[in-house]
Amino acid sequence: MKLIHTSDWHLGQTFHGQERHVEHRAFLTWLLQTLDVRQADALLVAGDLFDVVNPSLKAQELLYDFIVEAHRRLPTLDIVLIAGNHDSGNRVELPAPLMKRLNTHALGRVHWQDDGSLDAERLLVPLTDAAGETRAWCLALPFLRPAEVTGRTGPAASKEESSASDGRDDTADRHDYVAGIGAVHEQLIAAARDRRQPDQALIAMSHAHLRGAAVSEASERPIVIGGEESLSASLFPDDIAYVALGHLHRPQQVGDARIRYSGSPIPLDFSEVDYPHQVVEVTLEGDTLAATESLPIPRSVALKRLGPADLDTVLAELEALEDDPDLPTERRPWLELRVDLDGPQPDLRARVEAALEGRALRLLRIHTRYPKARGEAAGSRRVTLDSLGPQALFARAWEEEYGEPADEAVTRDFAQLLQEVMDEDVMDDEDASHTSTEGARP
Repeated sequence: MKLIHTSDWHLGQTFHGQERHVEHRAFLTWLLQTLDVRQADALLVAGDLFDVVNPSLKAQELLYDFIVEAHRRLPTLDIVLIAGNHDSGNRVELPAPLMKRLNTHALGRVHWQDDGSLDAERLLVPLTDAAGETRAWCLALPFLRPAEVTGRTGPAASKEESSASDGRDDTADRHDYVAGIGAVHEQLIAAARDRRQPDQALIAMSHAHLRGAAVSEASERPIVIGGEESLSASLFPDDIAYVALGHLHRPQQVGDARIRYSGSPIPLDFSEVDYPHQVVEVTLEGDTLAATESLPIPRSVALKRLGPADLDTVLAELEALEDDPDLPTERRPWLELRVDLDGPQPDLRARVEAALEGRALRLLRIHTRYPKARGEAAGSRRVTLDSLGPQALFARAWEEEYGEPADEAVTRDFAQLLQEVMDEDVMDDEDASHTSTEGARP
């Protein structure tokens, strides 16, 4: 049996205000061709289908057109989608009844039985071969938010449990979150073991940050789990043949070859310019992993990053940079310049624009900094407001205000607060979606 593992499409992403539909459409066209040529039995998309919880109509159109065309070309292909931390679980699941007619299974949230146990059956997706025989089971686990897995806020919690939790400290809440994640995995794996037949493989799909995995420089939103930003790979026991992960944009394996991040299909930030963007082809023999192969994704629009260096050097690099004047505008490379200055230079933009005159390049941003004024070595890492994530910005602000770094407890509390704000944004969108759906009923 052959599977294709991909993740982190981030459909609808804007790149410093510029749309990237052309790049995403090119990737999806390539993916359709790859599925066809490789005669895949299943496609696993491990979360972050969209870039924001309320994606544009164009972004949604890209996804649904892809699903329809994939089913037309490969009628027996199973497609499994899970929501990531950028997605709204309710939005991902909303068209699920229609998508099932196209052999597509969309899982956005976990659900619970009246007795408080996990509704594991809805997260188990049979993966069939061309003859329609079930050869594997996909344990499709969408991104787990605290409100979905902790007893005090989950749908199975009683009013007494919720009330009793009000007096508990944050450490207890974090412990509940970590314990809840572990319990979800345990119950889902147990249900899968009960359901599988001899020679059927177990395939786990999850959107999470596993401990020991490498993150991107700037483009990944942190996932905070119990005050940490990572989970243990021990959540996936050895009888799971393959673990298809999403969230981290750099392709990599974690521990052994069966636990892998496929990475994002296009660079989502200039810090990802050198990533080997890919999908992973997974071959199963019976219930075991036979092979994995990285299939490189051709880059439809190049990213060019010059500097950091002084202005004259950057302009010389720009002059030496090759470009193709025959490229249509939407295919011309994105360009970032990183310039070191001794002081304010009012004609900077004019000099750059003059150097770009007639060039088939699209300037996205100019990063400027003053290393001599800051006592930095020339060529050291750039630091600008938009290159700092919320946590790094908080750490700098704290040290500037109090004259010393924030301690571990403060850093952990800020990380927890940041995650809660992100989750509230998603839940607000899902509540609005639910209200809109209810209001539409006769």
